[in-house]
Amino acid sequence: MFAIDLNSDIGESFGAWKMGDDEAILQHITAANVACGYHAGDPMVMDRVVRIAAGRGVAVGAHPSFPDLMGFGRRKMILSFDEAKNYVKYQIGALSAFTTTYGTRIHHVAPHGAMGNMCQDDRNLARAVCEACYEIDPEIIIYYCAGAVLAEEAEKIGLRTACEIFADRAYEDDLSLRPRKLEGAMITDEDEAIARCIRMVKEGKVRGYSGKDLDIKGDTLCVHGDGPKAIAFVKRISEAFVKEGIEIRPFR
Repeated sequence: MFAIDLNSDIGESFGAWKMGDDEAILQHITAANVACGYHAGDPMVMDRVVRIAAGRGVAVGAHPSFPDLMGFGRRKMILSFDEAKNYVKYQIGALSAFTTTYGTRIHHVAPHGAMGNMCQDDRNLARAVCEACYEIDPEIIIYYCAGAVLAEEAEKIGLRTACEIFADRAYEDDLSLRPRKLEGAMITDEDEAIARCIRMVKEGKVRGYSGKDLDIKGDTLCVHGDGPKAIAFVKRISEAFVKEGIEIRPFR
């Protein structure tokens, strides 16, 4: 039996600025990566998203980033170990106030944007993220991109990990995500994206941007919730998985 957790980056509206349809996306996913205010999100958004997620039994995860609201967390920052650790701790703490309110807890942490990309090979940053999580709750699961040293650092200190694969992103030969600024970084053909997802889950394989077949492990699949066709896309993925005998369930 094949199974996959289905997650989405949500709660990324801020004040009067709206991004995505969180409530609609929450009807189709099993885990939510919730923005914690540093790249997007605010207390009102966090409260609403966590309330709806808890009511639907969707696992709530923190989606921490560098303090880069203007750049949506997609710009690299050079931080000290303690800065990185405490910035992550601060964001998890903010979100946990809302999970406590609604009788749930932080299930996982999935670093956002530039922070997530740098955790691919920056052991110092990866260790800071992991220590922040472990000191708050050693039961937190680390969602990591395939091939990232973040997984190794998490496992060193006893945290559980889940490998996150992506429906709409191209992979380089080292399993890092192809940078968004480069041609071919995004998979825009929905049929191609769905076929790639099915293959990643059932065969553990993905075709890299160079054309090479790569081995990949998939525990949780990310479907970005900010695109104009996000709802339709996540519905299509769910339907395709049912036909292929792939169960959608939370990662435990």
